[in-house]
Amino acid sequence: QVQLVESGGGLVQAGGSLRLSCAVSRSIFSINAMNWYRQASGKQRELVATVTSRGTRSYADSVKGRFTIFRDNAKNTVYLQMNNLKPEDTAVYYCNADDLVGNYWGQGTQVTVSS
Repeated sequence: QVQLVESGGGLVQAGGSLRLSCAVSRSIFSINAMNWYRQASGKQRELVATVTSRGTRSYADSVKGRFTIFRDNAKNTVYLQMNNLKPEDTAVYYCNADDLVGNYWGQGTQVTVSS
């Protein structure tokens, strides 16, 4: 089993920044992919960003150039740096670990961007 704990959400004005953290209960060095998803009220959960075990990163078109995902293997933590936030970024953000033996989710952290 793997436990994921997100933190760093909150209320921010449009144009502001937030950094989300995802603390993982075991070494993330060999986890295939660490992902950030989000789910806005009334909408389906969507993939926002991915970083693989090789360090390859990918992003949803809606956040490219504004969000950065990175991992600190020494701290077993994955981050999502979010800049130039927009009201449409308002959602619950979830950390996800996609491993060979399972797929794991955190409890989510709320991000609210006011206009």
